[in-house]
Amino acid sequence: MSSVLKTNALESEAIYIFREVIAQFDRPVLLFSGGKDSITLVRLAQKAFFPAKIPFPLLHVDTGHNFPETIEFRDKLVAELGLELIVRNVQDAIDEGKVVEETGKYSSRNTLQTTTLLDAIEEFKFDACIGGARRDEEKARAKERIFSVRDDFGQWDEKNQRPELFDLLNGKIENGQNVRVFPISNWTELDVWSYIEQEQIEIPSIYFSHKRKVFLRDGLIWSHSPYVYQEEDEQIEERIVRFRTVGDMSCTAAVESYAATIAEVVGEIRSSTISERGARIDDKRSEAAMEKRKQQGYF
Repeated sequence: MSSVLKTNALESEAIYIFREVIAQFDRPVLLFSGGKDSITLVRLAQKAFFPAKIPFPLLHVDTGHNFPETIEFRDKLVAELGLELIVRNVQDAIDEGKVVEETGKYSSRNTLQTTTLLDAIEEFKFDACIGGARRDEEKARAKERIFSVRDDFGQWDEKNQRPELFDLLNGKIENGQNVRVFPISNWTELDVWSYIEQEQIEIPSIYFSHKRKVFLRDGLIWSHSPYVYQEEDEQIEERIVRFRTVGDMSCTAAVESYAATIAEVVGEIRSSTISERGARIDDKRSEAAMEKRKQQGYF
C-alpha cells in the first residue's frame, strides 16, 4: 500500500506541474528522446489533459547516431497517439558550420545537441521546454529547480535560482528567456520503472536483454556501430546486454543483464549498487561534464 501511495503522490505532483505549464506559458514543448523518462512524461501528460489530446508538440533533437530501436519506437508512439512531432537534426548544424564534428576515440555528438536545441527554441519561440531529467541521476541535475530559468542565450546559472516553497512554481520570465520544466524531478530510476510496470507502458526493446555486438573500453560495454570510433585492437564480441539509460550510440554504454521483462528490470534495479548514469560515456569526460553542458544550454 505504501508504494502505491508514493507512486500516486509522484504522479499527482507531475500532473500538477504539467497543468501549471499550460496555465503559465504560451508555447511549451516536450523534449522527447524516445527513452523511458520521456515516454513516462508522455503518459503523465495524457493523464493531465485527458480527455483532450496533449496540447503541445514533442521535440526530438536527433544526433543522427541514435539506436534504430529508439527511432522506430518514437515514430510508432507519435502515430498511435496522434501527436505533433518536431525533429531537428544535429547534422544540419554541422553542415551549416555552426558546430564542428568531433573525431577520435571519444568523439560524440552529444554536446553538439545544445546548438540544435537552442536554434529550435528560437525558431518556434518556445517559452517552456519540458524534460525528463531527475535529481537522482547526476549531481548537476540535483541542483535544478522544477521551473529552471534559462537566460536569453539559453544558459543556466545554478547560483541564481528561484525558491519553490510549498510547491509554488513561478513561471514569470523576461523576453528572450525560457524555462526548462522537470515534472519527474523528484522521481528515482526505480520510481520510473515501477510506474512503467504499474501503467503497463510500452518502451523500446533495447531496455531489455538482447544479444548485441559490442566491444570493451575503459571497463564499459560500447555498442559496435559505424557511428562509434573503434581501435583496431578493440575486439568485437557478442554479449547479452541491455541499456539502463538511452542516449545515442556514441554516449551510451550497455550493461550485462538477463532481465527480459519489466518485473525483472525492477528487481535488477532494486539490487544494483551502481547509478544508471554510470553507463553514460559522456559523463566520464570530467566530474563537472553535465554541469558545464547545462550552463551552455543543454537539457
